[in-house]
Amino acid sequence: MSTPTNIAIRVPLLDLKAQYAAIRKDVDEAVRRVMESQRFIGGPEVSALEEEIAMWRMVPDAARVCLDLCTGSGASLPGLLRPGRLVLGIDASPGMLELAAAATAGPGWAPRLACADAFRLPLRDRSLDCVTIAFGIRNLRPRAGALAELGRVLKPGGMLVVLEAVAPRPGPIAPLHRFYLARLVPLAGRLSPDPSAYRYLSESIVEFGDGVQFERDLEAAGFEVAARRRFLLGATGLWAARRRPAAGEIQAGSPTAMQDARSALTAPGASAPADPGLEAEWRAWTWAQLTLAVGLVVALGWALVVFFKSGADLPLEPWQRRGLGFLIVAGLVLFVARSLMLATRLQGPASRRPPRTGL
Repeated sequence: MSTPTNIAIRVPLLDLKAQYAAIRKDVDEAVRRVMESQRFIGGPEVSALEEEIAMWRMVPDAARVCLDLCTGSGASLPGLLRPGRLVLGIDASPGMLELAAAATAGPGWAPRLACADAFRLPLRDRSLDCVTIAFGIRNLRPRAGALAELGRVLKPGGMLVVLEAVAPRPGPIAPLHRFYLARLVPLAGRLSPDPSAYRYLSESIVEFGDGVQFERDLEAAGFEVAARRRFLLGATGLWAARRRPAAGEIQAGSPTAMQDARSALTAPGASAPADPGLEAEWRAWTWAQLTLAVGLVVALGWALVVFFKSGADLPLEPWQRRGLGFLIVAGLVLFVARSLMLATRLQGPASRRPPRTGL
């Protein structure tokens, strides 16, 4: 009896379309839930935060092909656009990419969008000058595989810029940060239609860690950390890591596709003129933060007065009263410092904002 060597399996086209539609719906819903919860920590859905502007400034001016991975609704794309630069946005969710396409449509240097797997990018080896990831690297697991794929598509000397929420680092603010992640984030989830997304947000941040292990992973994957920054009192980390040339590779510089008109206006090494639109948005956002911080100072001050007057009457154990008093005082000190810092920042000239790095 002969064994057939070729077996044809017929699958109805309608069944495949239905399966694809079901998978797409699941992926879109999962991504939407995660993106919705990330608004609680000021994730990429909040436009032009201070840390996001800093991320854009970590991208080298000479980078001609840039990828924004886990681009979501495309909130990180506008700051990457430059004359002569090709900007790509890749995400696993077709639904989020539809939002990104609607937000970035129009004349000019529009980014190119694609739906793809972050572990199997549809890009040639050594084809990118820079990759940015805003609040997405902790969702890519295993991390070693994701970093290896990014190392494959980046040119030798190419830059990886990562912005991510991080777990508390040892220090005086750590107890408040841990309380925020362990209690306040899940509490916010209970008030939302989908508490599981907020639980995932809290757990994934804790699992990502304070950034120390991430830097070890970068080193193991062939990257060298060139710059690092912290924002929101250490709650958010920003890294710029350069891909080291492998054995036998030569670091390639990005060719200048067209002359940059800014070079005639600025001295070598000087920062380019600030974008007036981004400057105005940054100031508006800083004013909003200052207003919130001052409001919290007033509320915590009033709570402290009430606590000292009526704390003994609260139905709490002594250690609970001491803990509550400590939290109120620590919060008051924290937001007084935050208010002063924001007020000082607003008083300074635009040049005092974080400068564009020469990476």
